[in-house]
Amino acid sequence: MKEMYISEIAKELSEENLALFCGAGFSMSSGFVSWKELMRPIAKEIQLDIEKETDMVAIAQYHVNANASNRHKLNQLLIDEFSKNAKLTENHAIIARFPVQEYWTTNYDKLIETALEKQGRIPDVKSTVEQLAYTKPKRDAVVYKMHGDIGSPDKAVLTKDDYESYHIKYRQFIIALAGSLVSRTFLFIGFSFKDPNLDYILGRIRVAYNSNQRRHFCFIKEINKDDYTDEKEYEYDRIKFELFVSDLGRFNIKAIRITDYSEITKTLKQVESLYKRKTIFISGAASDYGVRKKDDALIFIHNLSKTLVQKGYKIVSGFGLGVGSSVITGALEEIYLNPNQSSNDQLLLRPFPQDVTGSIDKNTLWKKYREDLCLYSGIAIFLFGNKLESGNIINSNGMVTEFEIAFEKGLFLIPIGSTGFIAEEIWNKINSNFDRYAYNTASLVSNFKMLNDKSKSDHEIIEVVMDILKEVINK
Repeated sequence: MKEMYISEIAKELSEENLALFCGAGFSMSSGFVSWKELMRPIAKEIQLDIEKETDMVAIAQYHVNANASNRHKLNQLLIDEFSKNAKLTENHAIIARFPVQEYWTTNYDKLIETALEKQGRIPDVKSTVEQLAYTKPKRDAVVYKMHGDIGSPDKAVLTKDDYESYHIKYRQFIIALAGSLVSRTFLFIGFSFKDPNLDYILGRIRVAYNSNQRRHFCFIKEINKDDYTDEKEYEYDRIKFELFVSDLGRFNIKAIRITDYSEITKTLKQVESLYKRKTIFISGAASDYGVRKKDDALIFIHNLSKTLVQKGYKIVSGFGLGVGSSVITGALEEIYLNPNQSSNDQLLLRPFPQDVTGSIDKNTLWKKYREDLCLYSGIAIFLFGNKLESGNIINSNGMVTEFEIAFEKGLFLIPIGSTGFIAEEIWNKINSNFDRYAYNTASLVSNFKMLNDKSKSDHEIIEVVMDILKEVINK
């Protein structure tokens, strides 16, 4: 069931229908304390034992009441906790790479928008009703902070008063979230579903759409028997947990069960890997085309690229010498001839800078550039692999680097050995150790063998590549 959910989330991600909702649990691994720990000094001040309390919102309200409706200490607590230099986690980096347009959160920290900026994206942050009316130029993601931002702690939604008046003061956030829950598939991470605002929205969507609610997903940590010393207490909590998971079904929220929080990272990586496997990095360079005539080789590259776009794949190209131009024309031909089936975003061009200026040397810059190319992709296809140097044809060391980076980044590798040179060397390397390179089925191995069969026509080689891709995508 879990694998099926992961595949469905990856599909929604590839179709740009996925939205993320990050709760307090998502930020805890960055070094922030839990709500319970945050409220500990507050509870102590009003003579309550935090270990006996479960409603942290009520604790915050009691403290405000005890201080004549003054929440200065609460505000200062938020500033002290959420203004410290917390580190971004691997989870933040992964979700920032996702092509997600909407990030929702109840957290006050700035980690999501910071992670997006580190990925070169432009987040449009909405933490007040007034900000909803404005659009940040060139934004490519909106971060909805429905409980406010650490920059304005006095406006943070924290107490019972805040929650009870939310539907009036923040009505526009409710409307926006309700609309997104209807039109997008949400993945909830680090969220307890105890937020009355979300409960209010989900309830009204359930009533309005009844059995036609959109499917959503959430991570839920299972009850661990090892955490209990009392058998009856464990059994009680286990039953309550199962009832809670069942109740999520009323809102068509499917639970992705985990036994440890590290599984969230693993699952997000799986989603990213599945999503990226529809994006293919074509690595190649050629001053000599081996057994092929130049024109035949260029037509082969052209048709390979065209077929990939035709089958719905995205292509990433570094515009390799003698290869890149045919990759581009093949992709563009399919995009322009069949605009209803193909789109411009199926071709991502990242030509290598030739004249390097500045303090970074060319080799360092190019290595980083190659890492970026692989970061976009889940599969790498290798073609030819040679260059002209001092009047001699030599193997392309840059293509060797691309192979090493692609393997290190976990890309699935498809060397077309029949094109010779570095591509054939990579083919030989994989041929000697199939398991290491994820050629772990009889059909994958059989098709792989044909990639180095020089008696096969170019059309047959392209069909073999498509068969390999189909199996890898559907694994």
